[in-house]
Order: sequence, then C-alpha cells, then structure tokens
Amino acid sequence: MPRTLYTNATVFTADGFLADAFVVDGFRFLHVGKEADARMAAGGGVAEVDLGGGFVLPGFIDAHTHLLMMGQATQKVPLREATDLADLQRRLQEAADSTGARRILGAGWLYGSLGGKQPTRELLDEAIPDRPVYLDANDLHSVWVNTAALAELGIDDNTPDPIGGRIGRNPLTGKADGMLYETAAQQIVWPALAAYASDGDRDAQLEDAFTNYLAVGVTGAVDMAVQDDDLAAFRRALARHSNTLPIRVKGHVLVSRHEFEDQNLAQVQKAVQLAAELNSDWLQICGIKLVVDGVIDSCTAAMKEPYADGSSCEPIWDRKSLTPVVAAADAAGLQIAMHAIGDEASDIALDALEEAYRRNGPRERRHRIEHLETVTEDNVKRLAALGVVASMQPVHADPAIQENWQSVLGDQCTERAYPWTEFTAAGATLVLSTDAPTAPHQPLPNMYVASTRLSALDPTLEANLPGYALELADALRHATRDAAFSCRAEDRQGRIAAGYLADFTVLDSNPLTAEPAQLLANQASMTVVGGKVAFPAVTTTAPRDGHALSQPT
Repeated sequence: MPRTLYTNATVFTADGFLADAFVVDGFRFLHVGKEADARMAAGGGVAEVDLGGGFVLPGFIDAHTHLLMMGQATQKVPLREATDLADLQRRLQEAADSTGARRILGAGWLYGSLGGKQPTRELLDEAIPDRPVYLDANDLHSVWVNTAALAELGIDDNTPDPIGGRIGRNPLTGKADGMLYETAAQQIVWPALAAYASDGDRDAQLEDAFTNYLAVGVTGAVDMAVQDDDLAAFRRALARHSNTLPIRVKGHVLVSRHEFEDQNLAQVQKAVQLAAELNSDWLQICGIKLVVDGVIDSCTAAMKEPYADGSSCEPIWDRKSLTPVVAAADAAGLQIAMHAIGDEASDIALDALEEAYRRNGPRERRHRIEHLETVTEDNVKRLAALGVVASMQPVHADPAIQENWQSVLGDQCTERAYPWTEFTAAGATLVLSTDAPTAPHQPLPNMYVASTRLSALDPTLEANLPGYALELADALRHATRDAAFSCRAEDRQGRIAAGYLADFTVLDSNPLTAEPAQLLANQASMTVVGGKVAFPAVTTTAPRDGHALSQPT
C-alpha cells in the first residue's frame, strides 16, 4: 500500500488533543499532527486524501457483542418496535404470510409491549398455530415459543429444568407455558436452531455482521459468547479473506455451568488451547465468558432484595461453582468476563476474583464484569481496587426500554441504575459497547445515550437519571481507547497515534461542536481498517503526482 497523507479534518486522537492531518504508511499511522508537519513526515510522491472537513476518530471497538447472533438477528422478524401485543402478532402473521419457511424466527421483543400480559404460547398460537415460532427476547436471555415449537423441542410438562435455567410453567396447571429462561434457552433452543442452519447460512450471517459494522465505523469487536459454531464460522471467514477478517475480532469462549466441577474446568482448558491456537491481530481467543445471573426484565438477575412482586432468583453460578472456574482461568492467564447484572451477582463475581487473586498471587490482569446495571457503592470501589474493567452498554439504559425494567425492580432499586460515572470517579476503567443484537449495533446512538441519558429511540422521553451522563469526549474514549485496553490491545488499537494500527472512521461532522441530537443524524462516511478503505467502495483516480489514489465514492 502506498503512503497516504490525509488532510482537512478534525482528528480526535483519543489522547486528549485534536490534530488536522495524519499519515498512514502501510497498515500503521506514521505521523499525526498539524498539516505542515504531516506533509513533511509523508515526504514526496505520496497519495493524498482530502477528508472534506470530516471528523476522524479511532475505529469504534464494540467491546461486548455477539457477531453471529447479530447477523442472524437481521434475518429475523424485528419486534423491538412492536407497540403492543396486537402489533407484535400482526408482524408475525405478515412474516408467516410472506414466506414458506418451516419456522418463524423473531428477535427483540420487549416485555413492556405486552401491556401487562405474560408471554404465553397461547398468545403466539393466536398468530401462528401451524408452524414453530421462536422469539428471542430483547436481552437474549429468554426465548418465547408457541405450542408447535415446544413440541419440536421435545419439551412437555414433565421436562426438568436445566441447571441455571427454567422452563416457564402455568402457575395454576403446571403446564409448560412457552417461556424458556436462561440456560433453558441457551442449552435447548440455541443448539436446536443451530442444527437447522447450514454453514452457508452462518457464513452469510457473519459477513452481514461485518458489513453492518464497517458501515457505521466499527473496526473491532469482542465476541462475548463464542461457541463451536462461532469458531467454525470465524475459521471459514479467515480462509475466505486470506487469513484476515474485515474487522478485528477478539473472542471469549462461553463456559456453561454443568453439574460437576470437572465438566466446568474442562471448558476452561479448551479455552486455553484455543487461545494458544488463535492469536493474531485479526482473530484472537483471549478469555472466557461466564453468565453469573440473568436479566432484570424477566426477574432472573440475582438481586440482594426481592423484586417488586416479592420474588427472587438464585444466580446461575453460585460462589461454590464459580470460584474454581475463575481461579483456574486466572491461573492460566485467560481474561475472565463475567455477566453480572444484579447487585448480588456482582458481589459473587468480585468474591470469586478476590479468591483467585489470593490463590494465584499478584500479576498483571485484565478481567472484566459485564453490564453492572445495578451495583452497590461498595462494589464499585471493590471493582476499581481490583483493577477490573467495568464493561457497560449505554443503549440498555435508553428510557424507551426502561418501563418494565423499572417496574419489576421497584422504586427503591432504580435510583442508582447504570451508574457509569461512579466507576470513573472510583478510578476504574469504563468501557462502552452495545451488546448487539440485544440493542442496535450503531455506535453513535450509543454515544448519544451515554452523553445525555436521553432516548435514541424516542426523543420525547425524559432523561434516565441524567446525573450519570458522561461528557461526549469521554464517552468516545471509552468506546475506542478504553475498549482497546479491555482486550489487551491498548498498544496498537484505540488511538490515532504514530505506530498504531491504522484503524479509523470519518464522520460527516464534528459531534463535539454540534447539538447532542445531531449524533443521531451523523454518519460514517469512510471506515479504514489496517490502512485499507473498507467502507464505502472505492474508486481509483490519478493524483497530481501520478500515484494511484483511492477515494471513497
């Protein structure tokens, strides 16, 4: 690749200063600064790209996502915008009428759209009685199915609950009601649907995720639930792309809880082997993922106090089962990422980490806790003291999806919801991501929610605890520089600086000087990965000095 000088831009380096030009030499930044100095560093006979006053920042790194699931979600009936139960049923009926598919798959439904009704198989049977229906909840922690799907899965009224999960049952009759929670979804539904899909399907879905990310300025992703199908799809993608990928991917292998400790530890050992085998700038297995509890919307998050209806829920991983796995992974040098939404779950996760540190002794670590939607003030401080990364998703705090979340918790538990600024004040590293497809994958609406606590989905709603809003420049750093730190890539990604990989995106306008709402209209006009323009398509023209010049169309 020729050396390229980029000019006429506001360059957000993520290092606390703005530049107006930079030089890319091959796949790395050579110089960043003032245009005159950049021209001198570039030397003669180089390609030059005028960025037309655009705003340049490091490529976003979505530090918690699910790539294959994201690609799959684009092919399912979209239900996040369903206004009520009738609208949801109508969308399903229209989808069924338009296809002869054996199954109807939907994604993104919200409890709040049901008008207080409980999701049951009978409600789905009203819309589609003759074909199996599988609907992923917005949080991906439960699946709502109809009677035909229960039959296809082989679930009847006597099927036992898996460890860490639950088959929903009618409280009066005890019959399976069509809801499958936590490991019942992960260990029953997911493998069944995977068996119905082909490798070609998965390859197309993964490429779709890559394409969608590049179009919005994302150059890297951390996949937070890597399983065998994901691994196989990643390997095939490497082969298709000449041992590279369209974006850089880090992966955490999902470790599911089983009855016996040796079964759990065997999964850690598998992750160790994969980490040694897959370790490049394009694909790296860096750790494990543990889902300590569920989610608040379905009352499966582990809370210290009962939910508003008086119910409570045990964690998926208790201290006795979790600690040996965490200690083994820590001893092996793996990164540990633990899903902990309820305040009791973060307590369990931190206890396990403290015990692992005690057993394995001091060393550099980069463990993470994911989501932290409710957390005690003491545990914010504990997390910071342990050097644990707080990995959080602003789009989960969007006021448009908070009605059910707040109602099931009760007022006393919502006063410190999603307390992002508490983590930074305590000295912890905060990382912002989307958890796609549980939320839209676009980073700019995510940054809007982060910096305003307003809704990116419904601008008429009031801000959700605006005291926890972040400064926009800080939010951008948490989604680029700190996201790179979260996956041990801070020495080569997440900054626009000499020597770093030339992964960057160009926005149409400068969000730091515009009204916050303009974030929702701003767009990526170009995305570059490793010095190559990856979005949009490029054309070749002749520059003034005769060297080939790539310009976005």
